[in-house]
Amino acid sequence: MNRRDLLVGAALSGLSCSKSDVEARVVLEKSNVAVIKASSYESELLSKLEEGMREAWPDAPAFVRDKTVVLKPNLVEFDQNTCINTDPRLVLACRELFLKLGAKSVLIAEGPGHRRDTWDLADQAGYRKIISDFDGSFVDLNLDDVKSVRAYGDSMDLFLPKSILDADLVVSVAKMKTHHWAAATLSMKNFFGIVPGSIYGWPKNLLHYQGIDKSIVELNRIVRHTFAIVDGIVAMEGNGPIQGTPVSAGVVVMGKDVAAVDSTCARLMKLDPLKIAYLKNSAALRIPGLGAVEEAQIEQRGETISSLSRPFAVIDDFAGLRLA
Repeated sequence: MNRRDLLVGAALSGLSCSKSDVEARVVLEKSNVAVIKASSYESELLSKLEEGMREAWPDAPAFVRDKTVVLKPNLVEFDQNTCINTDPRLVLACRELFLKLGAKSVLIAEGPGHRRDTWDLADQAGYRKIISDFDGSFVDLNLDDVKSVRAYGDSMDLFLPKSILDADLVVSVAKMKTHHWAAATLSMKNFFGIVPGSIYGWPKNLLHYQGIDKSIVELNRIVRHTFAIVDGIVAMEGNGPIQGTPVSAGVVVMGKDVAAVDSTCARLMKLDPLKIAYLKNSAALRIPGLGAVEEAQIEQRGETISSLSRPFAVIDDFAGLRLA
C-alpha cells in the first residue's frame, strides 16, 4: 500500500463517504520532474536519460523489472524541413533505457491521426532505419485489438487498444511543440494517438466532438500506468503541431506525473500552464499523479527552468498565455 492509498483508507475509516469524495480532499505530494540538458541526439543520449530517470523516478528499476513497457512516440506526419515527430534516435535510446532497467519487453506503438499507412510514415520518419528491429517491436494502434472502457463521466464506452490497456507501463515519448488548438502538445496530448483510427476514423473526430481539452484529460485519466519523456532537443514553435518552425530548445523533460511534466515544459516554453485549458482542467481533478500544475506542487530536479527556458512563438489566439 502506498502513501496515497493509506491516506484515502484512513479517511474512509472514519467517514461515511465514497472513495472518490475522499480522493478530492487528499493533499497531493510533490511530483518529481527532471529537466535534462541535451544539445544533440548523437552524444551520450542514453546516459542523459539514465540521469533523468534517477532524478525523476528513483524506484524505476524495481518497478520496471520483468514488466511490459510500451513507448508511445509522437509520430504524426513527415516533412523533411521541420521536426514534427519524436526523433527516432531518442525513441531508440528510451528503448535501450528500459531494457537496461530490466523490462521483459519494450514495444513501440502509435496510431497516427493523419496517415493511414503507419508503416510508410515510420519509414519516412527514419524509425525503420534507426531502430534495427522496428518491424518486430512496433504495434499500429490504429489496427490493434481493442477493449471497451467507460469514459467521459461514464456516459459512453470508448474502445482503446489492448496493447495500451494491458501494458504494465506506458511511456509517452512526446515532442515539445506548440499547438494551434490546445496551445501546447506535450506528453498528455500525445495520447490522442492511442485512439484507434479503424474505429473512430481519421483524424479521430470523436475526440474533437467531445472537446480537445476534455479528451486530453480523459485519456490520461483512463491510462494511469504512465511515465513521460518529452523530446525538446529540437522542438517546434509557432503554428504547431505540423506547420510550425523548428527551435533548438536543448532539453529533455521526464517524470511520472504527466501534468507536472507538461507544466514544466510549458514554463520552459515561457507559457503559463495555469492558463492552458487542459492543464487547468487536469489540476481540478486532484488525482495524484495527474494534478501537479502549480510550481509549489513540483519537485524540480536536474537543470533549472530559468537556465533553459526561452519564449516560444505562438499563434495570436494564445498570446495571452505568455509568462511575464
